[in-house]
Amino acid sequence: MEKAIIGGTGVYDAGKGAYSKVIETEYGKVEVDVLKLNGEEIVFLARHGKGHSLPPHRINYRANMMALKKLGVKCIYATAAVGSCNEYYAPGDIVVIRDFIDFTKSRPVTFFEGEDGTVVHVDMKDPYCRNLRKRFYEASSSQLLHIIGDAVYACTEGPRFETAAEIKMYRMLGADVVGMTSVPEVVLAKELGMCYATVGIITNWCTGFEKDMAIGNMQQILEVSRYKVTEVFLQVFREGLDQDNCNCNNSILKL
Repeated sequence: MEKAIIGGTGVYDAGKGAYSKVIETEYGKVEVDVLKLNGEEIVFLARHGKGHSLPPHRINYRANMMALKKLGVKCIYATAAVGSCNEYYAPGDIVVIRDFIDFTKSRPVTFFEGEDGTVVHVDMKDPYCRNLRKRFYEASSSQLLHIIGDAVYACTEGPRFETAAEIKMYRMLGADVVGMTSVPEVVLAKELGMCYATVGIITNWCTGFEKDMAIGNMQQILEVSRYKVTEVFLQVFREGLDQDNCNCNNSILKL
């Protein structure tokens, strides 16, 4: 099981033909779905739980990522519902996340706590795998999925939405979209040597832009977009992946 999809808000299950599996990790138990694609097993993990039962600040990110590692996963595509603070990126648009700014506050953000007396750092030059991003762009063209562009993701603690003053600050720092889950997920994947990329589905304007989006509208946007995005993930998986065109499995620096 070398490939996985992490589904964000609005993306909770792998569809028909999948079976469930529970993985024990030192950080807790994790339930995943496994489906077969061209004879290969693909792992699907619902980030918030299948019933969207976990708020972003309560997700057990370390258990989730360690479970995928224990299953042998090397390449991960993830979806994320995001708000836009870029006037050129509107609700309904699809973006490929290329970098992040971390504004989380209270989450465990690393596997390397120093208990063994070793100090470990992680290279963040390409936090989101450049090869997975490139392959997603290529496959999107054949699937007629339009990508509006790349994006810098500001990750906040949640579960509240951000204030207009906060959004103004994020824009000044270079953020394009805002969400609550990409950190520490992307960092933990890098620590475990896994290729990881996130595709953002823009569901709303951030606070201070336009009138608030109704939750129903957000859900409608997610429903339309998630199938298209997931199909592109699966096409890339069908075409094959390796870790020869990135540095994701060689990002650990020990002192």
